[in-house]
Parts: sequence; structure tokens; C-alpha cells
Amino acid sequence: MRQRRLAARRSQLDLALEVGVSPRHLSFVELGKSRPSPELLLALAEHLDVPLRERNEWLLAAGYAPRYPHSGLDAPALARVRAGLQRILDAHDPFPGVAVDRCWDIRMSNAAARQLSAEFPGHVSGPAPNLLRMALHPDGFAGRSRNFARWSPYLLRNLERALARDDSPALRRLAAEAEGWPGLPPRRSWATLAGQEITEAVMTWQVTTGGSELSFFTIMSTPGTPLDVTLAELSVELFFPADAATEERLRAAAGR
Repeated sequence: MRQRRLAARRSQLDLALEVGVSPRHLSFVELGKSRPSPELLLALAEHLDVPLRERNEWLLAAGYAPRYPHSGLDAPALARVRAGLQRILDAHDPFPGVAVDRCWDIRMSNAAARQLSAEFPGHVSGPAPNLLRMALHPDGFAGRSRNFARWSPYLLRNLERALARDDSPALRRLAAEAEGWPGLPPRRSWATLAGQEITEAVMTWQVTTGGSELSFFTIMSTPGTPLDVTLAELSVELFFPADAATEERLRAAAGR
């Protein structure tokens, strides 16, 4: 809790006043000298914008049952949300679209996204496809992009920040794997990598696939007010053509 408060640059006094307790009580809670109520834990988590997965961990650490369900994406409880997400992805065809979890594992996709990665070897695309692996691996988009040096720092910074927020085993394995890929800087520099001079309104990804160069920009969205851990950690990333030539090629490929 203290780590979250310091990362948010909040003082004990300010946070205590916001949630309606004394700074002394909040200090005792952080030191483990006082057992907080579940309501206080959730109020603190809300003010510190703590992810739902970690809120459950706080409750368990204090001896309470978790409040937020953690369903599988294929669970009946998420059927209507899952159908809605797939409808968004399918409607985005012939442009690629994916839904990824907190570790960038691709959980859902549309036909255009699957076609875009169809040329990748199995050690890049499967059996559990990961968007960062496909982007940064030299046998993935990294080896097929002439502006890789422009967009790769953005992904590496995001990976390092994700590790700082959530030091999960899956993210650690992904980072360790990426450290061994040729063409990437050492991990100690990921958090401070800077991109090239900004000359565009939005960053574009230029990749070659099927003998044609395609240019994309992306838009990301998340489910509104999620109360399930799985949904809270899910993001939809839609790839849009950044030029007319890319749009024409994708529409022509879909027609074939």
C-alpha cells in the first residue's frame, strides 16, 4: 500500500483526509500495526487507482475474501461481453484488430490480424500468440519494418513500465526473452529510451507483408467500468491504414 501511495506521489495526510481516516490510523495500516476494514482498503485502492487484481490481493492479505471475480474469457458470465468484443473486431475487417491481456497475449482477433501474421514462423506466432513478441522479434515485424527504430522504443518503455506496476512471472519471462533478441538495446535502458524526432500527428508502423509495404496507426480501447479482473486487464487494439495505398491493398486482399 505504501509503495502505491509513494508511486502516486501522495502524502499520508492528503490520502487519509480523502478517505476519511486519521493520518495516524493510515500510518498504522501501512506498518501492519492496525487491521483495516475491507471498506477502507477498497477506498484507498480506488483513490490510488489500484488494478482490480491487486485489490483482491490487498483483501486477501488483510484476511478478507476477494471482491472482484476473475473469470476465464470463455466463461458464461462473460459471454455477452466477449460477443461484443468480437463484433467490434469483425466489424473492423479488412483492417487488423486484436484484444490483448496485461501481458500482451492475444486473446481475440479478426481475420485481417490472423492473415497479417500468417507468414511468421511458429516460434514467433504460436502456440500462444503475443503481440509484443510478434512486433519485436527479428523474425516478426521487427525484421519487416523500415521504421522499427522509431516505434520499438515505445513498446520497450511500455514493457518496462508494466513490469514496474506488475512484476508478474509472465511479464518477467517475456522481458527475459526479449533481452536475447538481436537488434534490441539492453534492458537497463528500456525505461529511458527516446524515440526519433516527432514529425507526424500519430506514430505509424510500416511493415512489409505479402510483398507489399503497409503503414498503420493504432487506436486502443478498454471495456467501460469493468468489475471482473479479466475484463479490467483486456485492451482492444485496432490497426487503421495510415495511407490510401495500405487501405487499397487490405481491401483488395479481403476481396480475394
